[in-house]
Parts: sequence; structure tokens; C-alpha cells
Amino acid sequence: MSLALVYRLTLLSRCLTTKSQDKVSIHTSAMEDLLKRELNTTKLRPIGGGGGCINHGEGYETDHGRFFVKMNGDKGARVMFKGEYASLEAIAATGTVTVPKPIKVLDDPRGRGAMLIMEHLDMGGLRSYADQLGEQMARLHLHNEEVAKKGKRPSSRVGQGGDASPAYVSQFGFHTATCCGAIPQDNSWSDDWVSFYATRKLKLQLDLVEKDYHDKETRDLWPQLERKLPKFFEGVKVTPSLLHGDLWGGNAAENSKGPVIFDPASFYGHHEYEMAIASMFGGFGGKFFSAYHKVLPKASGWEARHELYKLFHYLNHWNHFGSSYRSSSVSIMKSLLKDY
Repeated sequence: MSLALVYRLTLLSRCLTTKSQDKVSIHTSAMEDLLKRELNTTKLRPIGGGGGCINHGEGYETDHGRFFVKMNGDKGARVMFKGEYASLEAIAATGTVTVPKPIKVLDDPRGRGAMLIMEHLDMGGLRSYADQLGEQMARLHLHNEEVAKKGKRPSSRVGQGGDASPAYVSQFGFHTATCCGAIPQDNSWSDDWVSFYATRKLKLQLDLVEKDYHDKETRDLWPQLERKLPKFFEGVKVTPSLLHGDLWGGNAAENSKGPVIFDPASFYGHHEYEMAIASMFGGFGGKFFSAYHKVLPKASGWEARHELYKLFHYLNHWNHFGSSYRSSSVSIMKSLLKDY
């Protein structure tokens, strides 16, 4: 894939029905003046880029090399980019998988949103390194456990400030809000994963569905499913793992050195959560999943929990892209109730 397609790893089916987003162009004199000041450069030459369903993106050649800039004109853009910055820092600190280095979050000088400056990486589609990425993702998910084995002091705020030697995180959540798409996630710390997933993940999405669509069927199904959630985790010990949080095929690539992941919405959660979105839109072949599960084998009840975790993403897509995702959401809820 050419340099002009850096970060443009989107699947058409995911974005065709996207609700209107304020994807403001960064090609304005005020914006370019700001970038020149912040990057201490006289040269700022666009070299191509792209964006996804939510953001506009552009690569730049400067006096100090290349940078990639993501821009969003929504009023919540600063929260989104601060969360992405913190996520990239936290993943990088584990040393398990390559991510672009975040540089700075800036406000749009016109008062319209914000932007994130990061390292520019020449990337193409994930082909040669799918199995390596699978193993690296498993190592990422095991990293917190490995830290615990080394006897590092417990902490629930690892990642804040980009600590290069993180302490063990004993709770589920994250030290700042992160956005899965454009929707901020409540990452308030919790000692209990089932409660965290029910309230911070599923209930948040279902409340948005209720607000925008007043869907009676999901309203009736949710209390039944909520009561049964503990059954999905019987006999399973869930420990906090640092997650990418939105690892679909469009958020992974490779360069000459190996795999790269980007656009994270990180938090500490059950490692199985990560594989749900990875399996939903293609982009990851069998080698990826085989390599992952060779390091982290499937636990008893994995298949049902896999569907439970996919439910979050279908609801999230419903809230982002419209009611074409309603049937999948309702179908999973009914299936989970039937099986349990």
C-alpha cells in the first residue's frame, strides 16, 4: 500500500452509513501557522494521508522529518485525542508492540475541535506479519500479569505521564476517558470486571440507543441479560490486561520492521474483549488468531463471552453509524439469553 494511504485502512462497510461528523480540513493558514510554531519548522509540506470514519488526517514534511496530524472539528475532539495520546503512551511503555509515538494535542485556533500530532510511519496493509502481531497482542495482554510477577508495586494509575516502567494495575478502567470511535468511554476504576462491563460498556451504549432510537426491544432485553451476566464468567478468573480497545482490521498495519497498531481506545479489561472487534470486520486472518491463542489459549466458555463482547461493538456501531446495526445487536442479545 502506498504512502498516500497511510492510516487510511478503513473498511468501506463500516463507514458507508456514518452519521455526519465535523471532519474539518486542516489546510488553513491559521492551522498551518500553529503547526509550524509547535513543530518549530519553516517547512510544512503536505505529503498525503487520509482519515477514517471519524477524523481527517494528513502527513507533513518538516525541517525535522515527517509527522502525521489527525484533526476533528467536534467539540469533544480534545477529550478523544487526549485519550488516544494516553493510550499510545501506555501501549508503548509495555514494549510489546509498535505504535506511533504521540507528540502533542492542540486546540484548533479557530475554536473548532482539536488535533493530535504524532510520529509518521510508512505503513502498508497487514500481510507478512499477521502471526507476529497475534503473538505481540497476546504479550501486550499478559504484560500487566508479568509486571505483577516481578513484584512491582500495585497501582491503578499506570500510564499517566507515560511511565516507561509501569507498575501493576489492580483494577479495571483507565486513568482518563478514551473514545471508541467518537463516543467517550467511562473508564472509572472498578474492582469487578462484570460490573465494569455491564455499566461502563454495555449500559452506556444502551442508554445512547434509548436516547436516539427509543428501541423497546433492547429496552426489554437488557434487564434480562444483565441479570445473567455473571453466568458467562463462572469458573473464569479475569485479571486486568491493557487493551488496544478498538482493534479492527483498519487499525493495524505493518512496515518494514513488523506490525503496527494505532487509533487505540485503551483501558484495562478482560483480554478476551480485544478479540471481538478483531473478528468482526475482516483484516485479520487465521494466522493472527492462531498465534494469539497459542500464547493465550481459549478458556472455558470463550465462545459465549466472545459474542457478549461483540455486542458492545454492534451497539457502538449502531450509535455511530445508524440502525443498520440494530438487527445484529438484537440478535446477539436474544442468542445470549437463549444460551444462558
